[in-house]
Amino acid sequence: MKMANSLRGEVLNLYKNLLYLGRDYPKGEDYFKRRLKNVFLKNKDVKDPEKIKELIGRGKFVIKELEALYFLRKYRTMKQRYYSDVNKTD
Repeated sequence: MKMANSLRGEVLNLYKNLLYLGRDYPKGEDYFKRRLKNVFLKNKDVKDPEKIKELIGRGKFVIKELEALYFLRKYRTMKQRYYSDVNKTD
């Protein structure tokens, strides 16, 4: 039971981090929150610690993907703002 409690903290932390990252999701914060809640509710009855760790790993992967998405969007915006396209013809 002790292991389940430590994993519970990890799961809650993962949920909070994903909620925070979902604020800037391209399809909207409400869409992201709804999808996130559905995924966590779907897996709420999982009791196997190994399966929980696997799901936490998948969640951490999603965090990395979201961070990459946001970084790329920021990079594209900065590039459009500060660099003119040399291939453009007027």
